[in-house]
Amino acid sequence: MGARVALHQARRGAEWNDVQEPFNLLQILQETDGQGPRLVDCLTLWLSNMMLAEMDWEAQVNALALALPELIDPVVLVTNEVGAGIVPENALARRYRDASGLMNQMIAAQADEVYMAVCGLPMKVKPND
Repeated sequence: MGARVALHQARRGAEWNDVQEPFNLLQILQETDGQGPRLVDCLTLWLSNMMLAEMDWEAQVNALALALPELIDPVVLVTNEVGAGIVPENALARRYRDASGLMNQMIAAQADEVYMAVCGLPMKVKPND
């Protein structure tokens, strides 16, 4: 994972201010609001961190969804679609798949635009009205 993070940071360049926060995403977004656009990469990793720490992920996701429209600066949220494949045999993986789907629905409902990448090609799923 460390090598992946380093690769992402190298691709983005020195002008990016990286913040690594495993749990308090909303707090970081609120603290950095007014400083320019933010990129969150990624919500599904945030979700897995909360689930493995046995946190109330639903409350955290709900709080984020409610707060997003109140933020001044744009936020780009990256997530993964994990429910389109085979139903996992493992109970934790099934809970994660279901939680991820719920989280993605809650966040997409608040988003101005939603894109899904298939084979590296972005498809607009929710247009900006």
